Amino acid sequence: MTKNTGRAKQAKLIRNFRKVHRTTGVLLFVLFIFISVSGILLTWKKNSGGLILAKSQTGTSTELSEWLTIDSLHAIAFQVYHDSISAQKTPELDKIDVRQSKGMIKFVFEEGYWGIQLDGATGELLQIERRWSDLIENIHDGSVLDHWFRTDGWFKLIYSSVAGLSLLLFCITGFWLWYGPKRMRKNSER
Repeated sequence: MTKNTGRAKQAKLIRNFRKVHRTTGVLLFVLFIFISVSGILLTWKKNSGGLILAKSQTGTSTELSEWLTIDSLHAIAFQVYHDSISAQKTPELDKIDVRQSKGMIKFVFEEGYWGIQLDGATGELLQIERRWSDLIENIHDGSVLDHWFRTDGWFKLIYSSVAGLSLLLFCITGFWLWYGPKRMRKNSER
């Protein structure tokens, strides 16, 4: 009798896990599609032939002592932005990426995912890039919605936590859906 009760408990546990697995999967389907597609694109960004991530250009000198000051390069980048991207907007700088080994400096702007690559020594424009990889990364981690809804990081925190906990739950319930029937068959043979 205890063998049948144990088997019934295992069967009930498997049914409950299947229900949780199915319900969670249906509810989070769209979230997982966004995360998986953006994750695949981010994996391929350096091998996309410049479609997702622009190639870093090479400047004339890797010797920092020969470079213009950051302040003057900053002024050049803002002038290039006004001349080539938008004269109406005052851009907000997101980050400055110094690539000494390439003799180049990138100025990345917040709005529109624009980047400007300048030669560190001459200030010459090397490339204006649209940083699609930054947009894809923001979609992947949920921060694009933080920006749109102005939630100051809370949406990203909730989005990432729900995604992570759901994947953990999927792993646990998925494992049990695979292992549980094997265990029941093994116990019934005894």
